[in-house]
Amino acid sequence: MAENINDQEKTEQATPKRREDARRKGKVAKSREVASVAILSAGLVYFYFSAGTMLQKMTTMMRHVFSISASTVISVDNVQSLTLEMSYQLLLILLPLLLIVTVAGLAANMLQVGVMFSSEAITPKWSKVDPIKGFQRLFSLQSIVELVKNILKMLVVGFIAYLTISREVQNFFPLMDQDVWGILSYIGRISFKIVLSICWVLIILAIADYLYQRWEHERSLKMTKQEVKEEYKHTEGDPLVKSRIRRLQREIARKRMMAAVPKADVVITNPTHIAVALRYDHESMVAPTVIAKGSGYIAEKIKEVAAQNHVPVVENKPLAQVLNKMVDINGVIPENLYRAVAEVLAYVYGRRNLQAQGG
Repeated sequence: MAENINDQEKTEQATPKRREDARRKGKVAKSREVASVAILSAGLVYFYFSAGTMLQKMTTMMRHVFSISASTVISVDNVQSLTLEMSYQLLLILLPLLLIVTVAGLAANMLQVGVMFSSEAITPKWSKVDPIKGFQRLFSLQSIVELVKNILKMLVVGFIAYLTISREVQNFFPLMDQDVWGILSYIGRISFKIVLSICWVLIILAIADYLYQRWEHERSLKMTKQEVKEEYKHTEGDPLVKSRIRRLQREIARKRMMAAVPKADVVITNPTHIAVALRYDHESMVAPTVIAKGSGYIAEKIKEVAAQNHVPVVENKPLAQVLNKMVDINGVIPENLYRAVAEVLAYVYGRRNLQAQGG
């Protein structure tokens, strides 16, 4: 069976259960490029609006460090406290940037796959250290696509940097007359221009990569017709088994219904196609109740059981048809049939009384 499934072509779309199982295992359509470009864009926006403030804070910190180093003797006793203080100051400066890029990365992933946690995706597996499977993954379509994508990214980044710098060559020589701050400001502007151009290109690459990941994910989830049948059997049950269960249930219900026929007060017939058994106990029932009904073979069996147990059989074609159509087994007759059923019961009770008097 397994060989037949593997030989079949996967032409069927994935079922909801297969998608749910894949998501539980951490297999979703996700592009790492989307998260990378989101982090890069968030960092670029932060530097555009807050680079001056960040540089000013770092300058103040460095001045403080230099002043301490000039007036304080660094020893084993105070080196730890000084290191912790500088680390704390640096963390305060970098914390807004770290928060922004972290939120951007999380948002990019959530937009792709939503909120998801899969312990199975991080569970160690021996198959991951299998050299044969590792060699197969190395030359798989996914690995080739990743290699081509990384080479393309490096070429794009290098080409954009080359174009930007080549256009600024004529501005390099006047830098000799600039002070340090002027040179650093110019380098910062050129760097920002390069990163901004790269960011736009990477956005296009990220969109293309995400579309490819979606296509690859859908392709990997496709199923053979046999797999769809097997999954249906596991989720809905084997159709043959379900059919047999329904048949057994019908037989049990029929036997139970036939066992109730001897308790009936009357059986109303069509006369040949339909039979409906009624019972009425004025102490426990609000109205006459249908305890058995059926057509064709079932009707014949009801009449046969009724005859064996001396249950009166009355022919009333319209009433039999209405009761069989409107009232379920163990259901109470509707009010609009009270008069017609009462007449039948009165006739049956009258005959029973005459027979008792005659006996």
